[in-house]
Amino acid sequence: MSGAGRSTVGKALEDLDWYVVDNLPPQLIKPMAELFSRTNKELPRLAVVVDARGGELFDDLSTHVKLLLESNVDAQILFLEANDATLVKRYEQVRRPHPLQGNGTISDGIATERKALLPLREQADVIIDSSDMNVYQLAAKISENFASAENRKLNLLVQSFGFKYGAPSDADLIADMRFLPNPYWDEALRPFTGEDAQVADYVLSQDGAEEFIVNYIAALQPVIRGYLKENRKHASIALGCTGGKHRSVATAIEIAKRLSENEEISVRVKHRDLGKE
Repeated sequence: MSGAGRSTVGKALEDLDWYVVDNLPPQLIKPMAELFSRTNKELPRLAVVVDARGGELFDDLSTHVKLLLESNVDAQILFLEANDATLVKRYEQVRRPHPLQGNGTISDGIATERKALLPLREQADVIIDSSDMNVYQLAAKISENFASAENRKLNLLVQSFGFKYGAPSDADLIADMRFLPNPYWDEALRPFTGEDAQVADYVLSQDGAEEFIVNYIAALQPVIRGYLKENRKHASIALGCTGGKHRSVATAIEIAKRLSENEEISVRVKHRDLGKE
């Protein structure tokens, strides 16, 4: 249904690595799907957004959907709808006419469209009523139904940095590791970094290091669950020390290692300032 959130769904599918084509003429749906299914190349899954804006082309939609479903293509129909009151309100908010209202009212356009889409709705594999959903809830619903196992994960960047070069502006959470003794003042450790075992052992064995790591990971758990619930795909935490060479590097590696045990997270590590003078 127009106004039920097609654009939101299209963007949500793109975020899940689908290839989305909006308002494709129904006559091209089957050829497009066959193109994606027969190639030897690894292509993304295809999503075609179709609505009643196609005019006379739309009249053939049921026929071409039937041909697609009878082919060897693995296909599903998602039907998106909302109640009349919600659709009227949404159109009034954007101050746009319904595409099928003609010289009538928004309600007339909704009634015409609902009748035209009824055969497609009856064929649908998934029906989503967006009446009581905001854009985030609708996107989460799409992820729930159409995300691969890998795409349901939170991509978490654990980043080390040096405060003397400035804190990263894109980090969601920042922790300060300067409460730990600095290996820089040990001449035997100074040439090495937190990636080296002797520095990592020194940093992680200090009083408060293990306590911090355990409590910090525990504090992250409700945040991670919230990100997953809100369908957030990317997040970044940053750990800083003076130069971004010893303490923050060793701690970032250890925290990333422990967080990787959570199967709902895909963790990667970045050392922003490692190698700088």
